[in-house]
Amino acid sequence: MPGKYQKLVSKHVLVIGGSAGIGYGVAEASLESGASVTISSSSPDRVAKAVEKLQKSYPDGKINGFPCDLSKPTLEADVEKLFEQTGKVDHIVFTAGDALALLPLENASLEDMQKAGQVRFFGQLMVAKVGSRYLSEGPQASITLTTGATADKPMKGWSIVSSFAAGLHGMARGLAVEIAPVRVNVVSPGPVKTELWDGMGEEVKEKMFKEIEGNVLTKHVALPEEVAESYLWLMKDSNVTGTVVRSDSGSLLV
Repeated sequence: MPGKYQKLVSKHVLVIGGSAGIGYGVAEASLESGASVTISSSSPDRVAKAVEKLQKSYPDGKINGFPCDLSKPTLEADVEKLFEQTGKVDHIVFTAGDALALLPLENASLEDMQKAGQVRFFGQLMVAKVGSRYLSEGPQASITLTTGATADKPMKGWSIVSSFAAGLHGMARGLAVEIAPVRVNVVSPGPVKTELWDGMGEEVKEKMFKEIEGNVLTKHVALPEEVAESYLWLMKDSNVTGTVVRSDSGSLLV
């Protein structure tokens, strides 16, 4: 019988966005905590490779994976299919993202704005809508969303991204009321060293990280496994709901 602090033992955790970055870290941490894990992302190849990698690292772990592309107009049907494949879950973690819509507001069309929120905002809301039917009952079950520090500290050119990020604060609170006693929270990471930045080139990326390190209180850009701890806490603490948890190197204070 697991100890009273081993709250994820034998639980089923679904990590949407679990093939890379923070989501992969959450999958690792969940497996180390004794949970069975299902991961999902848009690419069947990335899902298969991530499952294989996790199985090598945790040969005794229960790991599964299913692709689900949240960027298509068939969003609701695709999310329904994912949960039909996944089955009953105890915790849902959403860390999936796509390219950030960093364009000047005056150049953005309505289509651009809607596309910017498809995965990061509407994807999370749809996962909550459908996933709530597959969650176990009571405050031991949870949904954890992901936003970003730009919700609190926007930068020029980030108006569209910041708008959706701030909206996720309200989404978490609204869902916490609507589907109670199941809990809903949102993690707000600052800069994290993930594959999201790989497209900018190694030299540019390293220069950016050094600038960030010089500006934040911890003098350190977070690793996925560090931020993953926030998600683990929110899954385990059945007294927390409707809360924004910031893991941002103290960036809001400078």
